[in-house]
Amino acid sequence: MTLWRIRATVDDRPGFLSVLTASLALRSVNILAVQVHTTEAGAVDDFLVDAPHTLSEADLHAAVERGRGRDVWVAPAQAQGLADQPTRALALAARVVRDPDALGDALRALLDADTVTWRPAAPPAPAMTRRAMVLPDPTGGGYDVARSAPDFTPAEYARAQALVEIAAAAAPRAVDTAALLLADGTELTIRPGTPDDLPALLAMHARCSPATRRRRYLTGHDGPSPAQLARLLDPARSRTMVATVSGITFGDPLVAMGNLVVEGSLADVSVVVEDGWQRRGIGTALVRRLFAVAERLGCDAVVAHTGADNPGMPRTLRRLGHAVPAQRDGAVASVTVPLREKTPAST
Repeated sequence: MTLWRIRATVDDRPGFLSVLTASLALRSVNILAVQVHTTEAGAVDDFLVDAPHTLSEADLHAAVERGRGRDVWVAPAQAQGLADQPTRALALAARVVRDPDALGDALRALLDADTVTWRPAAPPAPAMTRRAMVLPDPTGGGYDVARSAPDFTPAEYARAQALVEIAAAAAPRAVDTAALLLADGTELTIRPGTPDDLPALLAMHARCSPATRRRRYLTGHDGPSPAQLARLLDPARSRTMVATVSGITFGDPLVAMGNLVVEGSLADVSVVVEDGWQRRGIGTALVRRLFAVAERLGCDAVVAHTGADNPGMPRTLRRLGHAVPAQRDGAVASVTVPLREKTPAST
């Protein structure tokens, strides 16, 4: 038996697919997988089949045409084609999440493309023709995707766009992940927080002193509830960065967290560092990266609220070149750092 891929268009009407499959069955062709792509011209059926060795490409082509298939394409298939297509697509999506720079290779595999060429100039808009696609690269530029046969379908175009969207979501995470080497040689990793970090963050807050929790949250000594921390880890509500200790065999414990909550054109920044890790530059590193996130999001200013008796945040901002006076309101001090100059009002 020999593996083949067959693609053909049939009228999108009841019974027409069964006529095609019956024609293949008469030639002892075993259908291993089928995908149906809906198009304006009809239903494009994509088969992976196991056929007798005696059948040639021309024999399969003729069998499909006898089954009322048109625009027939037949080509030998490889064993990896036996993989379940949704599973294959999910595996490629996972690869892009881990490494957004692998988007070009993932597109080639997803679409069985002949070539995927990166272009430095971003395309005006995504586009598809019979044998080509133009897709944006989330990190800049774009991709020209080409395939000699068979023609691309709208379903394949939608899959490619979905993979690009996954890469766009993953790219900031890759950009924001970095190593931090402390003065004593300890290496930390600074990265975006995820909902999976909730247990480690709860443990970190439990290790913090009541004074540290009060300075961060300005409300008592108990610190945030699990639900409040979960909201900070929700990317729809907050941008959260965490610092983890690298190279620990029993897991990477979290020792610090920074949050950026955006409301309109303003972003509220806050940081908490576990007591034993304070005054070592971790808070400064987190604030620096959160400011970069705020700039990337187009915020006009960053606001920091802290206890009036806590000099940590103003000191951190001064280290980063933001010598902005604090405004006191009772026990709370606020610092507003503009990120862009205001445009003078016209007269």
